Amino acid sequence: MLSISYGAGLRASEVCNLKVSDIDSDRMLIHVELGKGQKVRKVMLSPGLLELLRAYWREARPQGWLFPGKPKINPISPRQLNRAFTSAKNMAGIGKPATLHTLRHSFATHLLEANTDVRVIQVLLGHARLNTTAIYAHVATKTIRGTVSPFETLKKLQDQTLRRGLE
Repeated sequence: MLSISYGAGLRASEVCNLKVSDIDSDRMLIHVELGKGQKVRKVMLSPGLLELLRAYWREARPQGWLFPGKPKINPISPRQLNRAFTSAKNMAGIGKPATLHTLRHSFATHLLEANTDVRVIQVLLGHARLNTTAIYAHVATKTIRGTVSPFETLKKLQDQTLRRGLE
């Protein structure tokens, strides 16, 4: 559950409401039917995440809900998912403050740092407005550090002109 939250950038409620039939391994997509605002969208399904989900399916054999709750006719609740996150965080010895939503935030930030177009990230996250997605840009420090200032381009042109004058 936590891997799919990070690996596809899903909200807690979206992870909880996934059905087995929402995993489209032929097209390598996850169908998110009950997104925020009842919006439907498709998100990427990476090969590694598919492998993990297949191993989970072989072990748990879920039917209907991908992550069933108790009773199994209901999906796991966001509260139960949050408890699983907190438990995993504690078992990993992570002392920094983090919530389940941190996984979604990290998904977006890591895509930005990998130079993924912000409009693609907007679609993957299911944001209606680009401004909402742009919030993630402020933490993409690797991207900020790697961005070349126009001043440097101007300086290179200036240096080239100066060298030509000396030749």
